[in-house]
Formats: sequence, C-alpha cells, structure tokens
Amino acid sequence: MWALPIVVSLLSIGVMWEPLIYGEVRLDLRGVPIFYISYLLGWKYGLISTFLPALYRYHLGGTSVLQGIIQAIILPFAIGAFFQNRKCYNPPYSILNIRHMLRAFNCYQVIRFFLILQTTNVSFITVICLILFEIAAVLCIFFMQNDVSRKLLLRKELEYHSRHDSMTNLYNLRFFRTNVEKLMGSNVPVVIAMMDVDFFKKYNDTHGHPAGDAVLRTIAQLLNDSMRKEDVFARYGGEEFIICFTNITNMQTAVNIAERFRKNVEDYRFFGEETQPDEKVTVSIGLGGLSDGKSLDELIKEADQMLYKAKKTGRNVVEWNSSS
Repeated sequence: MWALPIVVSLLSIGVMWEPLIYGEVRLDLRGVPIFYISYLLGWKYGLISTFLPALYRYHLGGTSVLQGIIQAIILPFAIGAFFQNRKCYNPPYSILNIRHMLRAFNCYQVIRFFLILQTTNVSFITVICLILFEIAAVLCIFFMQNDVSRKLLLRKELEYHSRHDSMTNLYNLRFFRTNVEKLMGSNVPVVIAMMDVDFFKKYNDTHGHPAGDAVLRTIAQLLNDSMRKEDVFARYGGEEFIICFTNITNMQTAVNIAERFRKNVEDYRFFGEETQPDEKVTVSIGLGGLSDGKSLDELIKEADQMLYKAKKTGRNVVEWNSSS
C-alpha cells in the first residue's frame, strides 16, 4: 500500500513532461492523481505523493514555480484529504460515490479557477478547457477503480459461496474434505464427529420449513460458539453436520468438546420446541476413533456408525468408540 503514493508521484511527474505552456505558466493534469489518492486513502498517503512532483516542479524553475506547486500539487492534496470518505475506504474493495467525489473535485476546481485567473495571464477559455480535461481524467480513474473493485468483490463473493453452505454459512462438505485431507496429509491427529438434529422431520412438519431452516442456522451458530479455533466443521447435508477435532491425541478431549456443544443445543430455547419429544430441540453426536493412519472416509464411516448408535440409544447423547 505504501508503494502506491510513489507510483502516483511518478504518474504526476509523467504528465508534467508534456504540459501546455502559456507564457511562464505550465498547465497539465498533475493534480488529478494527487487529488485522487488523497481522496481515496487520506492525508498520509496523499502527502507522500506530493513530495516528488513538488521537487520536480521546483527543479523546472520559472517565475510561476510557487504558484504551480501550490495550485496543482498542494491544493488537490488538501482538498482530497479534507473530503476523504472514510465510509467507502475498504481496500482493495473501495466503491466510491461519484456525487461525493465530484463535489470534492469541483471544490478544488473552483478554487484553482479563481487562483489561476488572479495570479496568471492565462485566458478564461484556456482555464475552462483545463478544468474539463481534469474532470474527464478524474472520471476515467473513478470508473476504472470502481470497476476493478466490483470485480474483486464479485470474485470474493464467488470464492465464499464455493466454500460455504448457503443456508448456514458453514463450510460445505467439499471444502471441509479439502481442509481435513490437508491436515491429515501433514500428520495432524484428528477425530471426526457426525451430528444430527433429533426428530427434525417432526419439527419441520409441525412448524414448516422456514422455521426448520432457522433451527439449522442457530445450530450452526452454536457450533461456531462451541468449537475451538483449530476445529473444522461443516454442514454435511440436510440436518446433518460434520466436525473435525484437530490435534487430538486423547479421545476424552474430543468427547468433552462434543458434550459441551450438545449441552449448548439442549439449553437453547428454540421456537416451538415444546412440540418436540422431551419438549426440546436436541442433537445426537457420534465420534469415530483417532485417525492413526486411517483415511478420511474410514473416519467418517466410524463416526456415522457411532451416530447411528446414538440414535438407537435414546438420542440427545454423545457416543464414541471407547476402544480407540
């Protein structure tokens, strides 16, 4: 990010190479990139971008050197930084408001317009043409920058949806498998757990699918709140979820985390849960054994068998392979 002001400085110097010479006055578009970076990123970046152009303009000399530095370097920096819209600042995804940006830029142009007419012998028509060229230039930069930002946002959104379940915002199964297989490939010890919402069909039939979807989203949030940062979890499909407890060398550690989550679900007050058996929305959880060289599919199969056992032994329990 700190290299950007240097690039802007060089761009400003570049447009100063071929100016419109009007007597001793050099007219060019050097103020446009300085204004834009000051408006977009604020005074710190804008100030850095003024140093090289100011030194170069001083090196060129002439009777209007001070006017050129003030009017076309310092002024656009000051106006741009003053009008910076911090609400839009979200690099590299900043989407600027054209009305706000033009309001700031036109403020700079009005001040510069009167300064040029008062301090130089440049004609009125020449100043108007310069202003129109600068407005066209800043609009070109604006549209290009917003277009790039929108494409980056779209790419970010597509990447997010390729990894996440659209209903619960948890990872989808494909991304879960990719992550867990990488962990296992690095010999990280893991335990896989399968979790299912008890009597979910009954809840859906009683309260409707929108209410059922709300239950799944709430359980997903409870998962986020209950798991450790290093654990990986996803929606498996329907009302089933899958969890990977990582860096587990003792089964009891995974069992304790799973039990904590089960209790959090049991204690949560869901809408309409009084119609459920035991008047609660609950989950059953099955844990496979320690990885110990097994494949991910083998671990999922073990966890699924333990989940089936949990369903058969009364639900709302955590079952695991005690022989692991």
